[in-house]
Amino acid sequence: MTRLGNPRFSTTCPTDLCIFSECHCSPSEAGRATAWTFRLLGIAAVGIAFAGVLLPVLPTTPFLLIAAWAFARSSPSLDAWLRAHPHLGRPLAAWEDRRAIPRRAKALAGVSMSASWLLLWSGGAPVGISVAAGAVMLAAGVWILTRPS
Repeated sequence: MTRLGNPRFSTTCPTDLCIFSECHCSPSEAGRATAWTFRLLGIAAVGIAFAGVLLPVLPTTPFLLIAAWAFARSSPSLDAWLRAHPHLGRPLAAWEDRRAIPRRAKALAGVSMSASWLLLWSGGAPVGISVAAGAVMLAAGVWILTRPS
């Protein structure tokens, strides 16, 4: 932990949040606005991640990664809360430790992408769009399947 330079603030900044000697915990006015922006982004991402826990078609882990990234740059306490959360902390830790995606999430991603492509195709989308979307979904599906579980 490094001590912040401004004497008005007695908080410390985790050194792993500092890049090239610039601490993201800087108490400058611009730093405060940026920190609040990152906090709001993190809170919104956590909200979407919670919805993803309940809704099978909404992914959870990508939004957890966004929240962890935003909280790491704005609020060490919210970052610690997220990582210690009983439901959200496990998939985040699995991704950060092993780049793992749970089997259930892989299955849901495959079903969702297949259903999305079928809806696109049966909805009368032009052939070029159907082929392009299918290629992107296939590439994403292969990437997801090659991650550890």
